[in-house]
Amino acid sequence: MCVACVQASKRAPITTMTNDPSMQKVAVLSDLDARAMKRVEIGDTPILLIRSGDRVLAYEANCPHAGAPLEEGALCSGRLICPWHKGTFDIESGALVEPPPLMPLKRYPVRVDGDDILASAVPMEERAESKPGDERTFAVIGLGAAGAAACSALRQGGFAGRIVVIDREPRTPYDRTALSKFVPSGEMSPDDVPALLPDDFFASESIDVIQAEVQTLDAQAKRIDIGSAPSIHYDAALVATGGVPKRPSLQGGDAKDVAEHIRLLRGRDDARRLVESAVERSHALVLGASFIGLEVAAALRNRDVAVTVVSPGNVPFEKQFGPDIARLVQGLHESHGVTFRMGRHAVAVARNEAGGERRLRVTLDDGAIVECDFIVAGLGIRLATDFIVGVDRNDDGSLNVDASMRVADGLFAAGDIARFDLPIEPGGRIRVEHWRLAQQHARIAAHAMLGSSPKEPFVPFFWTYHFGKNFEYLGHARSWDETVMTGSPEKFEFVALFGEKGKLVAAVGCERSTQMSALAEAMRRTLSVEEAKEIVEAE
Repeated sequence: MCVACVQASKRAPITTMTNDPSMQKVAVLSDLDARAMKRVEIGDTPILLIRSGDRVLAYEANCPHAGAPLEEGALCSGRLICPWHKGTFDIESGALVEPPPLMPLKRYPVRVDGDDILASAVPMEERAESKPGDERTFAVIGLGAAGAAACSALRQGGFAGRIVVIDREPRTPYDRTALSKFVPSGEMSPDDVPALLPDDFFASESIDVIQAEVQTLDAQAKRIDIGSAPSIHYDAALVATGGVPKRPSLQGGDAKDVAEHIRLLRGRDDARRLVESAVERSHALVLGASFIGLEVAAALRNRDVAVTVVSPGNVPFEKQFGPDIARLVQGLHESHGVTFRMGRHAVAVARNEAGGERRLRVTLDDGAIVECDFIVAGLGIRLATDFIVGVDRNDDGSLNVDASMRVADGLFAAGDIARFDLPIEPGGRIRVEHWRLAQQHARIAAHAMLGSSPKEPFVPFFWTYHFGKNFEYLGHARSWDETVMTGSPEKFEFVALFGEKGKLVAAVGCERSTQMSALAEAMRRTLSVEEAKEIVEAE
């Protein structure tokens, strides 16, 4: 329990009072510790009770993002942190603090009667107050994770003006992380990838969704051109277009009978094509030991697909995890049959005309030949910002933003395309291609569009899934001079703390979700490595 938690538990007793006849006894106050959570059920409705001193609150028990059991998360500084993906909620109101969930927690009536805790399964009705008569138009370009987060935050923040969303794909926003983690393995079909928002969200919130390709965004004129349709004049706009996967540059790779067997992974249709290729006992060549590349490699092994990974690096994830944990990850893959050709890159590909059982012959830079049935490219992205005029772009196409994600007057950027300063790790602007971070950016931008400044630093977080092991990463480290390991790395149960001059800059954990949840909230402030170690060992 953190210091802030202890102080919060000493405040005057408050309970949510109600005369609702549906109230029924669900727990006993004396059975709950002063700072504890308990999962109860009323009929088929799971409810989470949170006790803080003599105060009791009741919320939905499963995270609205992916259904994680919230009682396995952490309570710190008046917040509840989800154990799986570090979604964060205010325990006083259930309000959303950090994604990936995009909706607040449902609240349930609860009261304390003597030592009995009574609650109802009928959720309380709550809605943000909006200001009528708002004539402004806010535009959101791109309806991925960041675009969805921005729309949700704007309406939750009380914006009653026009919101228009423009995306070239005919889709509602969905959890794209599942496309590399669970779809290639067969655990989930592309059509079952969960949506990020309720099905009726855009209609019920009166948000206009336009399927179109943006031709030009003129930052000086505050105008968006979308071909033959009328231009959109905006008061504020958020660009959240991400990027397009890079195709491998291989001699012979453009030949029709070769190109049809090269797979990229960005959307549902890409995932469908990948699954169609991944027949049992086929052989996949994965180009690039990126997080997506290795997640796909692990998932394909679940289908009994042979996998070879070719990458110019030494070991996968060394830049983020350090050499020791990186070797653990590679060893985990090798123990499940993945073959690595590290320190190499592919230079040419051709149809296999030699009569072998595989379709393609791929030549590596050392002359070695790898025969395979299809290629999966995990080589990064090309940023989708060519349509923006009136502001400077960096050489890679990214846009510099300030602490509010502002590029220029009335123009904001989020996600892969944004180059930003990270307060917890100073040293100049960085660009990070992580899904949840894009949502954090978008929420900051949405609040800025509504006139609010960031109130506290945000902590980057991502997770990556391999052969049943979930690795979580907090922070961002350009470099570090100290690694403190807690737990048992050989059992894939650990938290590694990366420090620079005694200060924590990042942490990676495996199968330690509660500890990483507590650390996620604590890292909003500067922590020493020793302080971080105490937090991890206290959970």
